[in-house]
Amino acid sequence: QVQLVESGGGLVQIGGSLRLSCAASGSIFSIWTMGWYRQAPGKQRELVATLTNTGWTNYADSVKGRFTISRDNAKNTVYLQMNSLRPEDTAVYYCNFAMGFPPQNYWGQGTQVTVSS
Repeated sequence: QVQLVESGGGLVQIGGSLRLSCAASGSIFSIWTMGWYRQAPGKQRELVATLTNTGWTNYADSVKGRFTISRDNAKNTVYLQMNSLRPEDTAVYYCNFAMGFPPQNYWGQGTQVTVSS
């Protein structure tokens, strides 16, 4: 069994910063990709950022230059540093790990991020 536990969400003012964390536990092996997705009310879940096991990163255009994804392999943890937050960043943020052979997707429970004035 694999469990992903997210933390770091909350309420922040426009222009503020938050750092999300997602720690994996259980039968962890062969992590191919770590990523963050978000879902705003009434919208589909969308990709925010991904990080492969080779260090390649991919960001949604809307967060480029403001968000940074990183990882701590020893802790099986992925982070999302979010700066210059905007109201449109308000959403539930989910972490995702793709692991194993063949790769399977594992999801965290989600953490709420609310950006307000």
